[in-house]
Amino acid sequence: MSVPGVIRVLLACVLCQQAWAEEDLWPAMQRTASAARELNYQGLFIYHNGAIIRSVQITHINEAGREFTRNVVLDGRPREVFSEGDDIVIFNAKNDKVVIEKRRGQNLFPAMLPTQLQPLKQNYKLKFIGQERIAGRLAQVIDMIPNDNLRYQYRVWSDSEYGLLLKMSMLDTQGNTLEQIGFNQVSMLQTKDLDWFQPKIDASKPYVMDDTTDLTHVENNLVIANLPAGYKKVDQIRLRVPGRAVPVQQLIFSDGLASVSLFVEPVIKGMQPRIGKKNMGSTNVYAHVLNGYQLVVVGEVPAQTVEQIAQQVTFKK
Repeated sequence: MSVPGVIRVLLACVLCQQAWAEEDLWPAMQRTASAARELNYQGLFIYHNGAIIRSVQITHINEAGREFTRNVVLDGRPREVFSEGDDIVIFNAKNDKVVIEKRRGQNLFPAMLPTQLQPLKQNYKLKFIGQERIAGRLAQVIDMIPNDNLRYQYRVWSDSEYGLLLKMSMLDTQGNTLEQIGFNQVSMLQTKDLDWFQPKIDASKPYVMDDTTDLTHVENNLVIANLPAGYKKVDQIRLRVPGRAVPVQQLIFSDGLASVSLFVEPVIKGMQPRIGKKNMGSTNVYAHVLNGYQLVVVGEVPAQTVEQIAQQVTFKK
């Protein structure tokens, strides 16, 4: 076979691979969702949102179905985030002490895609963009394009060999990048040693438990008649805010990828209610007062999504 003939065969093979990927993108996305939870890896990723840039070192191991992750924030105030499954513990250096905070899992990078993709299939369509190199590795690039204006578009870079999510961007309707997070170094781990799964103890500072968040499931008399299409309530917690006489209720809604929080607290004497809209990069905020309660809706979603949630709140009689 001549050299031009070889080149034509190679090009045909590449085009066939691209065509196959375009026809079978949801299984590829499912592989990416699982890889972040099942593989053992270590790396450094960068989070970029407006003027905020953070470098984070990550180690992740799956031992017999149990996930262990440690994130160390390398910029600014020392902060370490440990997770085992959905349970998260944060060691946060504040002034002369280290505050230990407990949280629930919120799809931390690179495990940003849910393992159950059916909700995403109802709200997004996929488009194969091509291939790029990220952190020295070849990645398949796939766009998640929303079916409506109630969520942003996402671009996903998935490792061609292992399926691991290497990078993810959030885009507005004009294709501008609102937020980006991705590896600039990553490698697979062969060891399952868990010696690293512990904080760097600073013996000179006291360690105290943060008690502002009550993870106990709570119910109240709120009703939201019509959530934006594809969104559902995934959690509800109680927050004890310093300076507040009563706890603040936080309701969390998600379409499987995008997330929105509704904060509810009674308006008490001397409190200045907040009313209006605000945009901060990818985050939109909508605040108003209803039946003597301050409602604030916050999310990395379009403005109409937070406004719709806020306007649909009513209280049981």
